Amino acid sequence: MNTNSIPVVDVARLAHSTTLEELDEACRSWGFFQVTNHGIDTAAVSNLHAAMREFFALPMDAKRAISRTQGNPWGFYDRELTKNTLDQKQIFDYGPGDGQLRAPQWPAGLPTFRRAVIDYTRSCEKLAYKLLAAISTNLGMAPGYLSRAFGSSHSSFLRLNYYPVTDPSNGFGVHHHTDAGALTLLLQDEQAGLEVFRNGAWHLVEPRRDALVVNVGDIVQVWSNDRYRAALHRVTASVAKPRFSAPYFFCPDYRATYEPVPTEIDGARPARYRPISWGEFYRLRTAGDYADLGEEVQIGHYRI
Repeated sequence: MNTNSIPVVDVARLAHSTTLEELDEACRSWGFFQVTNHGIDTAAVSNLHAAMREFFALPMDAKRAISRTQGNPWGFYDRELTKNTLDQKQIFDYGPGDGQLRAPQWPAGLPTFRRAVIDYTRSCEKLAYKLLAAISTNLGMAPGYLSRAFGSSHSSFLRLNYYPVTDPSNGFGVHHHTDAGALTLLLQDEQAGLEVFRNGAWHLVEPRRDALVVNVGDIVQVWSNDRYRAALHRVTASVAKPRFSAPYFFCPDYRATYEPVPTEIDGARPARYRPISWGEFYRLRTAGDYADLGEEVQIGHYRI
C-alpha cells in the first residue's frame, strides 16, 4: 500500500498563477487533492462531526423511519450497492426538495442536526463554486463558464457516511468507483480509509484536520476532454474503530447537458464525448444503488 501524499492546494491563493498551475497539475496527475484555507468555519465543521455521531448512534428503527427510496433519495439507507456489491456502510443524504416527491427528511429528537447539516452544505456550495471557477480558468474558459450548468436549481447534495467496525472479508466500506458529478468535497474524521488508484497502485489518503479532500468527477473529465480524469477510489472496511465522513457532491441542474468545452488548452483535439444529459445519466447511474441491474452506465458509454 502506498501512502505518499496527494497534492495540497491553498484555496486562499487561487488567484495566483502558481497556485492555478498547482491545481492543474493535481487534476491532471491525480484527480484528487486536499485543500487548505478553504474558508469553511471551524464551528460548522465541528457541528457536522457531532451531528454525524449523534445521528448514527440512534437505534436502527429510528434511522429507518426516515429511509430514502427510489422516489425520494433524501434520508437514511444501509443497503447501498456500488458496482453491484453491498457496501459496509450507513448513509444519510440531504439535498434540495422539489415540492413533489423529493423532500429532505429529518430525524426526530435531534434538535441541532438539521441546522448543522444545512449550514455545512451551504459552506460547501460556496467553496465548490470557487474551485469550479479555477478549473474553468485552467481549461482556458472564463471563470463562470462551467457554472452555467448549475444555477439556482442544481442537484448537489451532502452525504453523511458511517462505517461501522466490520470484518474486512465482508468487503469494502465503499467499493471502487468514480464520482458521477463535477466535484466532490470530502470531510474526513481522524480514521484513514479512503484510497485512490494511481499508476497501478492504491494510495491511502491520510486525513488532515485543516483540510478537505477534493476529487474531480465524470463531468469534469468530459468537460476537459480527458485532460482531467476522474480517479477510481474506494474506502476500506473499518476494522479497529468506526469511521465517519461527509462528501458533498457538486452536481449540475438535472436539465443540464455537458460536453467537452471548446478550449485550445491541449490543442484542437476532437471531442471525445458526445453531449450528455445529466438528468438521464444520473438516473441510469444511480438505479443500481438499490438492486443489481447489471452493468452500470459509465461515461465510457458516451465516448465518440
